[in-house]
Amino acid sequence: MSNDTIASIMNTQFSSIPSTMLIVEASKELIKNESLGAVVLDDDGKLLGWLSEQECLQVTIQVAYHNQRVASAADIMSKDVLTVAPSDSILTIAEKMITDKPKNYPVVDESGKVVGIVTRRQVLTYLLTQTK
Repeated sequence: MSNDTIASIMNTQFSSIPSTMLIVEASKELIKNESLGAVVLDDDGKLLGWLSEQECLQVTIQVAYHNQRVASAADIMSKDVLTVAPSDSILTIAEKMITDKPKNYPVVDESGKVVGIVTRRQVLTYLLTQTK
């Protein structure tokens, strides 16, 4: 198990949002893709931030019930995003997930481009296959 890497379990089909997308549209994108959140990328596919359902919910309430505040992904995204590399050990990220709270980690290659997402569920599923 110590040689297994994030690349072997990461999801390469992930939601991404342009920084200029309005939150109502970003919320629709998350729902359509059944995602808890999405990476916010620049034009080169590099990570700018993370946009979660929770952040979208706050703004969407203001839009839906108070007809106020039109915000873009760049306005409310988390900019301090914890990431992992494709070559990182699954065990290392599992231990990190115990102390750090994100449910999803963008997987970023050496050039800074997002190449996947790894979730707690993927790590847990993998670990359970190792218990047999």
